[in-house]
Amino acid sequence: MRIGILGNEGSWYGADLSRAAAERGHACVRIEFPLVAASCGEAASVSGKTVSSAENDLTEFDAIIVRTMPPGSLEQVVFRMDALARLAAAGVMVVNSPRSMECAVDKFLTTARLETAGLTVPATVTCQDSETAMEAFARLGGDVVVKPLFGSEGRGICRVSDPDLAFRTFRTLERTGAVLYLQEFIRHPGFDVRILILDGIVLGAMKRFSVDDFRTNVSRSATTAIHQPTSKESEIALIAAETVGARIAGVDLLYDEAGRCFVIEVNAVPGWRAFSRTNDIDVAGRLIESLERFQGTRSD
Repeated sequence: MRIGILGNEGSWYGADLSRAAAERGHACVRIEFPLVAASCGEAASVSGKTVSSAENDLTEFDAIIVRTMPPGSLEQVVFRMDALARLAAAGVMVVNSPRSMECAVDKFLTTARLETAGLTVPATVTCQDSETAMEAFARLGGDVVVKPLFGSEGRGICRVSDPDLAFRTFRTLERTGAVLYLQEFIRHPGFDVRILILDGIVLGAMKRFSVDDFRTNVSRSATTAIHQPTSKESEIALIAAETVGARIAGVDLLYDEAGRCFVIEVNAVPGWRAFSRTNDIDVAGRLIESLERFQGTRSD
């Protein structure tokens, strides 16, 4: 197979996928997301490329693995999703699918769908003005986590528990045209559980511990330990991944002090560096094997 990786230059994940693909006789090419272009009509006929990136005709790849979703304007994000959808329509295997990426990249949409699926999510208010946000701040107990609607790895997330600071934070976000996404702060034992799903199967799980930060992202110096997920945790994670429609997903579960389990996030571009090290599982190899299986099915 010829596999395209939409990823950043120097990415560990790009290198890991290239290593796993080469071991099985496949070739990987890194693709710059900001350089993706698309053509229609006569323009596509002249160039011979409906979706491209620099000199690469992306429709000629057997599979495209999305390993990054760079920050950008709404127009840029929408166009990138449109380009992925055009590739999928052309018969290219896109992982994760454009529809699942559209859902997972949008925190409000993901949270709403998880709740509709019967899963427990934190009390959440999403609004567009600081006055509504201040009312929500009070209803959510005066202690909230403010998150960017689009984002990952804990970037742009802050905890606010002071009314004056909350007002300044919400007013600043309002002036920038941001959507205000507020969740109740859940007091927890200092760890969360990350479960990795691939093709409807639980690959494994780990606990992520943080001593001095409410965020438990490994990119923010959290430590990890192998975790054997309970049957209930596995069930929740599988439902969450299916709800988003992701073939590969990292599902984050958080327990409050009363033992209630909340689904915090479904990541459709999940990191696995710490997961692989903690669980001794070659996730990149498993993902390449998954592409082979699906490619074989499509060929049949």
